[in-house]
Parts: sequence; C-alpha cells; structure tokens
Amino acid sequence: MSLAVRVIPCLDVHDGRVVKGVNFENLRDAGDPVELAARYDAEGADEVTFLDISASVEGRQTTLEMVHRTAGEVFIPLTVGGGISSVEDVDTMLRAGADKVGINTAAIHRPELIGEITRRFGNQVLVLSVDARREPEQPSGFGVTTHGGRKPADLDAVEWARRGVELGVGEILLNSMDADGTTGGFDLEMIRAVRAVVDVPLIASGGAGQASDFPPAVAAGADAVLAASVFHFGTVKITEVKQALSDAGYPVRN
Repeated sequence: MSLAVRVIPCLDVHDGRVVKGVNFENLRDAGDPVELAARYDAEGADEVTFLDISASVEGRQTTLEMVHRTAGEVFIPLTVGGGISSVEDVDTMLRAGADKVGINTAAIHRPELIGEITRRFGNQVLVLSVDARREPEQPSGFGVTTHGGRKPADLDAVEWARRGVELGVGEILLNSMDADGTTGGFDLEMIRAVRAVVDVPLIASGGAGQASDFPPAVAAGADAVLAASVFHFGTVKITEVKQALSDAGYPVRN
C-alpha cells in the first residue's frame, strides 16, 4: 500500500448542530460543525465528512449554509451526504463547496442515479455509503439498511458494494450499523468481505473506541478510517490515530 491511509472525522449534523448517539439513538450535542471541522483540519485530519441525518427541507438549507461556511474555513476535502437524491442535489452541494458527495438511500431506490452523477461530474466526486449490519439470511451474512440502520433494504451488502463500483462509484463508505457508536472496534469481517469484491478506495466506519482499533481496520482492507464520537468527545486525537497507524507500518500524512 503506497498511498497514505486517510483519517476522517465524521460530523453527523442534525438541525445545524453536530450530534452523536449509539446506533443513531439518544443523540448528544457535540458542537458547531464549522468550528469542529476547522479544529480537525488544524489537528491533521485528511478529510471531513458531513452527514445530514435530518436532511429535511429545512435541514437542506442549513446544510448548504454550513458547507459554504466550512469550505471557507478548511483546506482539506469535504464530503457531504444525507438526502442527496438527484444530479441537481450534487450540483448544489459541489457549488456550495463540497468536494465529494455521499449517496445511500437514493441509489438503493434508483441505482441508475450513480451513472447519471458520475457521467456529469466524474466518479471521483461520488461516495456510496453502505450502512450494513449482520443479516444471516443474506448470502454474505451482511445486509444493507436505510433510515439510520432502522429499515432493512433486502439487499446483500457485499453484493451491493460490488454493484455500486460496477455502476461507477469512486469510493465506498462502509458503515457497520451494529458497531456504530459502540466503541467496541471495527467489524473486520465485514471490511474483509467488501474489500474482496471492490477495487476502489474503501472507508471503514463504525465502532472505533481507541487508537489501537484503527490499524486492524487497515489490515482488513480499509484505505481510510472514519470515526465520530471518539474524536468529538476527545477520547482519541487524530494525531494518536496517525501514530498508531504509523507504528503499525502504514503510511500516513503528517
């Protein structure tokens, strides 16, 4: 692996504030998104991801303003997801200052959206967010969910990731809904299963609790590691994650 492993803080935004819960329940306020993004930029984050978890009509305006303000403050790539369901939505977010957009539910409902977006903007702007959890009835043992992990999509997560790449996405954000917010470590089995079928960058998300949780995710096949609570509440610093990765022999950007 020659490319540096990226360390990405994720800001779950609800009504203009960063929140964090366990499995998207019992949300706690974690601060102002623009301030947090600027802090992470200063601490050495490689990218920042915003997920608008309310993504209502009001949420969309709030998100646009927030993306615009953040783009003016930070100098690292910014990915925005939540409620993006058309080429026009992507255009709006990119114009507001996003570098990449994440799609999830809209792509499940209408997979051809992936091609529509990448034909217009290129595949480097498109991240397919796969919210997966263990579902023994699926061939791989992992199923796709929507609505913050609450609704099963009746799709095999590994097969859906493979198909997303086939349709043109430039990156996969693999989020373990079982592990989300639990701080018990990444789902390594899930990462390995998806890595085996995709050749685009894979971002591992869900379950980070301490700096030592990150290198195993990379060993399992992740090109980037994403976390929220541990960064927001000061449990782990970005520099500590990079040190742990470096100590394990992985290249990181200092």
